[in-house]
Order: sequence, then C-alpha cells, then structure tokens
Amino acid sequence: MKALIAMSGGVDSSVAALLTKEQGYDCIGCTMKLWSAEPDPSDDPSIVPAPKKTCCTLDDTEDARSVAYRLGMPFYVFNYKREFREKVICPFAASYERGETPNPRIECNRHLKFGRLLERAKVLGCDKVVTGHYARIERGEDGLYVLKKGLDPSKDQSYVLHCLTQEQLGSILFPLGGMTKEQARRIAAEHGFVNADKPDSQDICFVPDGDYAKVVERCGSGEGLKEGDFVDLEGRPIGRHRGIIHYTIGQRKGLGNTWGKPVFVTAIDPVANTVTLGDSADLMRREVTARDFNWISGRAPQGSIRCTAKLRYRQADRPAEARAEADGRVRLVFDEPQRAPTPGQYAVLYDGDIVLGGGIIV
Repeated sequence: MKALIAMSGGVDSSVAALLTKEQGYDCIGCTMKLWSAEPDPSDDPSIVPAPKKTCCTLDDTEDARSVAYRLGMPFYVFNYKREFREKVICPFAASYERGETPNPRIECNRHLKFGRLLERAKVLGCDKVVTGHYARIERGEDGLYVLKKGLDPSKDQSYVLHCLTQEQLGSILFPLGGMTKEQARRIAAEHGFVNADKPDSQDICFVPDGDYAKVVERCGSGEGLKEGDFVDLEGRPIGRHRGIIHYTIGQRKGLGNTWGKPVFVTAIDPVANTVTLGDSADLMRREVTARDFNWISGRAPQGSIRCTAKLRYRQADRPAEARAEADGRVRLVFDEPQRAPTPGQYAVLYDGDIVLGGGIIV
C-alpha cells in the first residue's frame, strides 16, 4: 500500500507521516504550494503577500522536507497557487461582497487538500492521502464510511471536514484522530522532529494581519466598497457605514459611531447597501437554513431528524431538528435560540460524534 502525506510543516502532519509509515505504508511526502509569504514574480500582483507568521512560508516547506527526509521519504512540492486563487481567494472576496462571512479553510479542504491532492495521489499510484486532521473515519456494517469527531474535544476538526464524500473518505487516513495534541507533540519530540514545539498556525494565510477587507478590496469586483446607511430594525437610517465588506453579523466593535448603548450588526443587505443595527437580543434565532448541503452518507434523510448542530467552528453543537427540503436546502429548528447565525458560515450536523453533513448558512 502506498500513501501520499500532505505535510504543512507543522507537528500534526509530521506525526501523521510517521504513524502512517509505521503502519507499513510506502510513503511520499508533499507540500502544496498555495500561497507565498514572499513576493513571487509569477504571481498576480493584485494579491497581497501573506505575513510570515501564517502558514505556507518557505520555512514551513523546509520543516516538512526535513521531517520527510528524516523518515526516509521522497518529498515533493506541488504548485496549486492558481487553483487556490480561483477556488478559495476569489470566492472568499465574492462572499464578503454578498454580505456574507465565508470560511476559506473549508473551501481549501474541498477543492485543494481533498480535491486536487486526491487526483495527484492517483497519478502517483497512491492508495491513500494522509493529513494531520483530528478526526476519525470508520466503515459501518452497511459498507458506508462514517466521519467522526476527533477524540480530543479541544482539537476536533470534523467541522471543517463535513464536505467529504464517500469516495473521498475511502481514500483518506487521519492517523491523529484518536490522540491528543500533547501526545502528538511528545511523539514528535521523541523522534527529533524540528517542529515538535512549533506553534499552531492561527491566521488565514492570504489575509495579512487579519485585514479581510484589504484582501476583498484587491481581489474582489469592487462591490461592497461603497458607503451606505446604517439602519434600525424598521429600516430607518441612523448613520453611515464604510461599505458592507467591513461588517459581519454579531459585530459590535468598529462601527464608527457612538450610539449611547451597545449595538450589534443584525443584518447586511448588499442590494440596498444597508447594515442593520440592533440589540444583542435581536441576534437570537431558532430557525436556520443551509444551502449546498453535503450529506456524508451520500443521501438525505426522509422527513425530520433529531441531531445536534454547530453554526461555527469553535461553538459547541446544540440540539435541533433538521429537515431536508426538496430544493436541496436543509432547514434547522433549534431547541433554544442561537446567537448570530451568519450567512456564509457553515451549519454542520451531528448524531453524537458522527458527522451527518453540512452546508452554507443563508
């Protein structure tokens, strides 16, 4: 059996490579070149280089290469920068211009890590693609693959993997799904990996210093940059905003005015170019609809089902009832109101620790 290991230069993917090799796989290490921290003459000059503290730096590639060579594995760098721009950066900018708040990590997983990389694995004759995600894959008695939460709740990454299909799950290994981050670091230190104590990357690689609006300004169409009205819940103008790309549902800071009381962004209308402000209580919703829904099993359930659901990555999943509609959307009704469901983010459904699927909140 042969495996292609996606190595970011971090400790997780390095330990995943080690564990896969110890399982007897013939391993090939690779890094996907999606972004450059340093300017590249071949790049589109409109894109902002990433700060050096994010992922995808030259140092990250060299760390991955060091571990691969230490494990006696061949190592390659695959250039997918054009695909990354087309499938992740441009849709990210367009989403903000529609008044949404996107999650580019999920789109990167969908199109690059478990899209293009699986294609490359087949070309190389590999049976599996391996990553350092904290999640588990099992196969049920019915022959279907099941995606489950990682055993360490503090590191579980199943939320960002809900886009996987049955075919993809059959070709993927997550060796870290049953361990903690501390165990992974200890294994890395015991084997002398250069990145054993390397901090986790927190930022999005193509968003310098967390300035999302700057990326949208340079990579988008120009929509969403015009000033417009802040309005109250009745639609009456109460101030001026800087352009809808600067705001997200639930935002309190950076509104640029003194309102005499705490106010929050409760809605964004890209057609009217308005941003609605209200009280904290106005953010609460029991009903949420999601589009472009992917059911892990490959088929939607009939009728309503009981489940739990997450509306953002770091949120605990909450009890709800879900129904798949005829148009492919999924309607969620939570037992208790949820704060600030945000268009562009993802609603991900669970049955215990099993991921049922997920879609984009509308």
